[in-house]
Amino acid sequence: MSSSSAASGISPIADAAPLSLCAREPYVPADRLVAEMVPPPRFDSVRFATYVPDPNQPSQTEAVGVLEAFAAGLGGAHSAGTAKRGFLGFGKGRAAKTPAGPRGVYLDGGYGVGKTHLLASLWHAAPAEPALKAFGTFVELTNLVGALGFQKTVQTLSGHRLLCIDEFELDDPGDTVLVSTLLGKLVDAGVALAATSNTLPGKLGEGRFASVDFLREIQGLSAHFRSLRIDGDDYRHRGLPEAPAPFSDEQVTKAAYATPGTSLDDFPHLLAHLAKVHPSRYGALTDDLTAVCLTDVQPIPDQSTALRLVVLADRLYDREVPVLASGLPFDRLFSEEMLNGGYRKKYFRAISRLTALARDAKGLVKTA
Repeated sequence: MSSSSAASGISPIADAAPLSLCAREPYVPADRLVAEMVPPPRFDSVRFATYVPDPNQPSQTEAVGVLEAFAAGLGGAHSAGTAKRGFLGFGKGRAAKTPAGPRGVYLDGGYGVGKTHLLASLWHAAPAEPALKAFGTFVELTNLVGALGFQKTVQTLSGHRLLCIDEFELDDPGDTVLVSTLLGKLVDAGVALAATSNTLPGKLGEGRFASVDFLREIQGLSAHFRSLRIDGDDYRHRGLPEAPAPFSDEQVTKAAYATPGTSLDDFPHLLAHLAKVHPSRYGALTDDLTAVCLTDVQPIPDQSTALRLVVLADRLYDREVPVLASGLPFDRLFSEEMLNGGYRKKYFRAISRLTALARDAKGLVKTA
């Protein structure tokens, strides 16, 4: 019996003690960052046909039709040349004139209305081999620029037919300018674009709609985008039960020992560890996990820590990793000041996603 299990009075049921996120410091090479620019596992099987529009929200049905037509229009030769390019874009064919008219679509709506589902469906529907399509969050795109450098990133992505950017970060002016400049280069190379975004602070209500902000922040690129507004409620709470109450430390620990491939960490220790790992590696931090178990969930102490947790929540949600926790409910992680501040939409998204993952984890306790 391990010392940790002996100390807790828990007899291990699985073949080995639980894993620990705090013991992981993954290294992610640049080529993996490029290869992983595909829809995350949660959206592997999504298609336009699997998107279920809310009958009370006609904009959702309209968006599907527009995106299907947009995907169909991406067929044929690459607008900047037909030559296939290598990993870093070498062997570029002679550029042809970029087609006139919008080369991009922007999905505008609140969190949980299915924007990522639709964006991933567009990626799947685009008539090009996967190596010629890229899908990633704004943060993952900026991480790619950091790993490869600006020019290499332009060369790498210029041979693509389509670049999908989820959660464009309108609240980071420096990175917004960087990515807008990158997108300008890609548009010139004939790459079609699709994006969703977060919302700038201080807008109506919770800042549910961001098209004006988005088109202003990308400046000269606005003419290349058609905005699609998608109304609706957060589907993760549409007709679903309330988030489960936190379990006890003992229940969480027993479940971790009973479930192979599960990690078990003290929440404050995990928050401290996240400060030592670059957010670009949070996906690798969760490699091969069947579930994440956390004890002693507490309020987030500061905004830097909160933003790191948001990134981890996104990666766990993308990979469909259930989260079982004791301590504070997830809807009480962030202070009122945070939920009313400039990053509030990120925090609401994190609460929504962690709540969904907590529902997924309930069965772990029943089988422990």
